[in-house]
Amino acid sequence: MMAVRKTPNATPTVAMVGGGQLARMTHQAAIALGQTLRVLAESPADPAAQVSPDVMIGSHTDLEALRRVADSATVLTFDHEHVPSELLEKLVAEGVNVAPPPHALVHAQDKLVMRRRLEALGVPVPRYAEIRSVDELDDFARRIAGPVVVKAVRGGYDGRGVRMARDPSHAREIATAFLADAVPVMAEEQVNLRRELSALVARSPFGQGAAWPVVETVQSDGICVLVIAPAPDLPDDVGAVAQRLALELAAELGVVGVLAVELFETVDGKLLVNELAMRPHNSAHWTIEGARTSQFEQHLRAVLNLPLGSPSMTAPVVVMANLLGGPDPDVYSRYEHVMANDPGIKIHFYGKDVQPGRKIGHVTALGTDLDEVRARAHHAVTCLRGPVDA
Repeated sequence: MMAVRKTPNATPTVAMVGGGQLARMTHQAAIALGQTLRVLAESPADPAAQVSPDVMIGSHTDLEALRRVADSATVLTFDHEHVPSELLEKLVAEGVNVAPPPHALVHAQDKLVMRRRLEALGVPVPRYAEIRSVDELDDFARRIAGPVVVKAVRGGYDGRGVRMARDPSHAREIATAFLADAVPVMAEEQVNLRRELSALVARSPFGQGAAWPVVETVQSDGICVLVIAPAPDLPDDVGAVAQRLALELAAELGVVGVLAVELFETVDGKLLVNELAMRPHNSAHWTIEGARTSQFEQHLRAVLNLPLGSPSMTAPVVVMANLLGGPDPDVYSRYEHVMANDPGIKIHFYGKDVQPGRKIGHVTALGTDLDEVRARAHHAVTCLRGPVDA
């Protein structure tokens, strides 16, 4: 059995599995807190590996690599949710402090487990079914009498593993391809939604919770491209319901750290839970400049069982726009123009090679007028991405 070594009065070390942009921004928050973030990265070129002084290279599916990164760390946490549950269970049995623990994290790893648990708790979710054959898919489509979404049960993100079926024939085609690759499949009804929302909260082992304002997220091809905080025209009572739901789920599931509850707001004003994420989340990058405590700092506070910080906003309106790579890779040459045009805009690059459609950074604008703030964020990402025909 591996014991986690603790040195009296030592600065705590948080080990994070994954070296992506979430780990990179968590490292930045760790510096201000006087902490050390140790990163398990796949490659020295990963975004977090470029900036953190404490990097181990290895795979999140390698138990020995996980043991090495967890050794002597105060807590092990995640940049992504793809670590196999059985490996995390072994680490817990060996005395590693894993946050969120595997019994909670599985609800962000497995969509079917999540749907069943939420349904048992009485939480509203879209109608769904496990699909083991095309005949079962046909039965589900007839039962809901409407279009379906076909999903891989595990491993999908940013639209990957999620396919909107145009018609029953297309749904069968999607499901057949998944099943042929031995991918567990589920189907859901396509919700008649007004928009998508995100309720982000944090919870510590002590049981303290904190909730940021509910935000609106705008998707394109399954990728979040824009976040508006707070969600415009959201009644206070509806926002409070979403925050309370997220806090109650964090407690019920045993979450430690940040929990993002992605929601559908239907055209008749109902809220349905779409997805859960138990890590810093793209819908809350705005909190770096737009909240008293960013999601990254709050996640560190939570997993270390420190008192949580204030989630209140620093401006009446905050808009975050994701920067996706365009055809011209020379993004930095346009950086000066954006800075000069809008000294108040905040630009974050992730240290990634520019590829069309790839998330390479984000920009944040703050202000008092939504139309003006949104226009500033749009102008910044448009300029940074560059000419379409370059």
